[in-house]
Amino acid sequence: MWTQSREAARTFRRRKISSFDMPATLPLQKQRTERFTGSSPSGNSPDARVTGSFAKENREGDLQMSNRHLLVIGNGCGGTEAAFAARTSGWQGPITLLGDERFQPYHRPPLSKTYLKGEITAESLHLRGDVAYERSAITLHAGHRAQAIDRKHRKVAMSDGTEIGYDELILATGGRPRTLPVADALPQKPSNLHYLRTRTDADALRDELRPQRSVVIIGAGYIGLEVAAAAVRIGMTVTVLEAASRVLARVTAQPISEYYEAVHREAGVNILTNCMVEGLETRGDGRIEAVRCSDGTRLAADLVVVGIGLIPNSELAAAAGLEVDNGIVVDDDLRTADPHIMAVGDCVRQYSHLYDRFVRVESVPNALEQARNAAAVLCDKPTRPTGAPWFWSDQYDLSLKMVGLSEGYDRLVLRGRPEDRSFSAFYVVGDRVLAVDTINRPADFNVSKRLISERIPVTADLLAASDVSLRDLVTSTQPSIASSTART
Repeated sequence: MWTQSREAARTFRRRKISSFDMPATLPLQKQRTERFTGSSPSGNSPDARVTGSFAKENREGDLQMSNRHLLVIGNGCGGTEAAFAARTSGWQGPITLLGDERFQPYHRPPLSKTYLKGEITAESLHLRGDVAYERSAITLHAGHRAQAIDRKHRKVAMSDGTEIGYDELILATGGRPRTLPVADALPQKPSNLHYLRTRTDADALRDELRPQRSVVIIGAGYIGLEVAAAAVRIGMTVTVLEAASRVLARVTAQPISEYYEAVHREAGVNILTNCMVEGLETRGDGRIEAVRCSDGTRLAADLVVVGIGLIPNSELAAAAGLEVDNGIVVDDDLRTADPHIMAVGDCVRQYSHLYDRFVRVESVPNALEQARNAAAVLCDKPTRPTGAPWFWSDQYDLSLKMVGLSEGYDRLVLRGRPEDRSFSAFYVVGDRVLAVDTINRPADFNVSKRLISERIPVTADLLAASDVSLRDLVTSTQPSIASSTART
């Protein structure tokens, strides 16, 4: 299957004109002009909006290249990085960045951490300052939703009835929270039911986090446990419900789950595992007053937070006829089945040469890496080798950093002691490290990225030996294989 996909990708790159191009009877310049005739949200063609120092520097550049329009749909970390990386890599034409939220592009990870706790301001979330967009001649349209992609004419229809033409399109549509079925069955969404993905979500939740109130959190993943840590610290009564037999069941081994469960219980969080939510009791005004579990447990609640996973936003791609399978399927160069459309970030499913299978990774570092590589491909520049994906979660005084994907491990090796609140867990198969969880051990985390990405063989006893430097293990051993071959 993957061999066929790679051959198809090579075919895409060889083709100069595809069935999705404008009719061949039109001169090339007229083709480009007609693709830009659709009105944009501002009423101007993309060409007319290239302003600032970049436009001045490129007035004498190649007209054909300078007229090529790059449209990026999705202005989260991946989409914003793709726009700026394209400009840095040498894209000379106009770049338009679209996002359906009304805010300037911002960092999402702090929403469940420092921002939720009120430790940072909304302005500090911004990915870039206003001047950065002007200097890089990137047109930002916040609060605009893409409705449909016309691949034949290379236009995107917007929800306000306008259209935007493109030469190259990058989809960075991200994902949305998986909703709770029993909540979906209610006549209307209760005002005290919260999901956490956007700044609007975080603002609404932050307003409800107050001492002496009770919160029921459904889902004991990263989001649920981070919210629990923030809520219990301000004096709330916190109960976490998890359908699985342990917390963090999807992402960590049992010893790590048990450790985090103990930490939360010590802080005063009530955790109920193997607990299925059966219903929500509401008041006359529609607000939730209690959560009912399948075992008969009834939990009073001033507010309810749901964190049960993410659904990739791939509907736009699917409606355009692109391949979708738990995400938008792309090749090594992040191209979809259409050679003029790429995709990056949480919405993407790509073959991992490190793990020899297709994966969809929900990770900001992964989105940034894909964005930079997509920009390099567009500008015919070398790409960077794909490293192991990594993630992080801050709860209380614990900094959990994880690298790699643990599926398929047959042995767990601990380095350090959990009682010291500083240790690492290595997920091993044979002499290969697949993934590592580190708690308050940044040095182990940094070295582990190389151990995994370069498939450096190492024995379990050396991993467990705290008196043996992990860095020495890396530098004294020749890597067996790189995680992937970069594009040159």
